Amino acid sequence: MDTISGLPYELLVRILSLVPTKAAVSTCILSKRWKFLWMSLPKLDFTDRDESLLVLKDFINKNLPLHRAPVIEIFLLSLYESRERNIKPEDIRQWVEIAVSRHLLELDVSHSSDKKENMFPNSMFTCKSLVLVVCEDQKPFEALLSICPVLEDLEVSFREDESIQEFTINVTSLWKLCLHVSYYWSSLERYEIDTPCLEYLELADWNDSPCLVKNMPKLEKAHVDVVSFAVKNVIGSVTSVKHLTVCSEDVYGDGIVFNQLEHLKLCICKDDSSNVLAQFLKDSPNLRVLVISQQDLHADLKTNEMGFWNHPSSVPECMLAVMSTDFELGRILCIKLRIKDDEDGDSSFEIV
Repeated sequence: MDTISGLPYELLVRILSLVPTKAAVSTCILSKRWKFLWMSLPKLDFTDRDESLLVLKDFINKNLPLHRAPVIEIFLLSLYESRERNIKPEDIRQWVEIAVSRHLLELDVSHSSDKKENMFPNSMFTCKSLVLVVCEDQKPFEALLSICPVLEDLEVSFREDESIQEFTINVTSLWKLCLHVSYYWSSLERYEIDTPCLEYLELADWNDSPCLVKNMPKLEKAHVDVVSFAVKNVIGSVTSVKHLTVCSEDVYGDGIVFNQLEHLKLCICKDDSSNVLAQFLKDSPNLRVLVISQQDLHADLKTNEMGFWNHPSSVPECMLAVMSTDFELGRILCIKLRIKDDEDGDSSFEIV
């Protein structure tokens, strides 16, 4: 017996999980001990890698039903040339259904399609073990949302290497949405959010692509971190909030009033942050709590010309700088300023 074959069974399985599944399956001819090793793999990686999709399809159909691991940690399916039509949505549904039956934890599908077709089985939506779904094409992504009529909580993170050019999140039942768009996502051209029942929004978008965020009349809490290109549209859609956290490069424009806003947290990592603060104070007649913070996350965006934001020497000087604009702060019931670190590790002033 060679040295590798003498290793513990669990270690051999982990070693095989580091290579593409097709390569792992090929080891079954080495010896009797290797014959069934691949069937216990916790990670299955099916990628075309420039080979015929018809060959890949036959390989998956032949071997996937033989897999016997009680849990599949990752099921990776990359079909970069799927426009050849050799692989259809029903094929993908069948494979995903098998993976789900093995208590799937993470599903990652890269699939090119010209049509908005559903490629996910119904069993996926009742899978209690599934914690992450990655889909790299906007058509299946939107199709997935379209068959979730009672979806309430959605978190979407787009990576910098995404190939998607545009997408729409249109879910009338959604009440919580967390959307993160990478700064380095160069292929994105536009996106739209239409969620009329939303109550909580977390939007982090430093990409300069256009976005359309429709009105959210039921929104109560929002965390908005966007570039100036999108700030007016986004801020104009969250006027119903009571609790708002904002980081933006620019002011959001005139004609927007936050009648219900009571709690505002403003990140001051930009030169014009004092102007943004002045505008919010002017447009928020019922504001009761104001938190001014400088988040560690934006350290690379800070400049050297931030005036009193960087070095507040005393409470009067800081407040004098803010109150130099002509609006009244008398509506804030009590003003208390202190420097503190919050649970996110941000150093901040707090006025309550």
